[in-house]
Amino acid sequence: MRLIKKYFGNTRKPDGVLGKLMVSGMNKAHAAVSDWGMEHLSSIHPTEIVELGCGGGRNAAQLLSRFPKAKLTALDYSEVSVEKTMRINWGNIQNGRCRVLQGDVSALPFAESSFDLATAFETVYFWPGPTESFREVWRVLRPGGIFLIVNESDGTNKDDEKWLGIIDGLHIFNKAQLSAFLKDAGFPKMTVDHDKSKHRLCIIAVK
Repeated sequence: MRLIKKYFGNTRKPDGVLGKLMVSGMNKAHAAVSDWGMEHLSSIHPTEIVELGCGGGRNAAQLLSRFPKAKLTALDYSEVSVEKTMRINWGNIQNGRCRVLQGDVSALPFAESSFDLATAFETVYFWPGPTESFREVWRVLRPGGIFLIVNESDGTNKDDEKWLGIIDGLHIFNKAQLSAFLKDAGFPKMTVDHDKSKHRLCIIAVK
């Protein structure tokens, strides 16, 4: 049990050898829900994207593929995640379409109105606040910009409660809670797709 807790503790901030295993696992385990979330972006054409909590870098690569005219900034506060994301996206880093930074979502190192699209896949469970962190996302988005949140846990599945005792700092929010945090952060409108059968959430908040 101790080893299991230590391994899954890397969900929050991957570190060391176990962290490297974790981010590789994230790329596979979260692929289906991430792709489902990206389907909700079919009608937009962003030019500047920020991928917050970039994990293993797979979603950054998918976003760059989906939006070939866009540039993307990937950010994570885990050094292991930054290194993995750089390896996965090295070609796009070389051609100037991607940059990868280590940083904190509660104090984003970007100017106001820098991005058209901000994404957060399977990560807001750990964000400080999270209203304060969402307010930072609002700040760096341009007017009309979109904040996409995709969660595989919707806060209604009792089977997910076991993770609360294994992963330190984990908070599983339901759609009402997330909507309230976003509204308090300044987002005036949002749409929610709640797949109750799979207990997953996709929220699009517009600045």
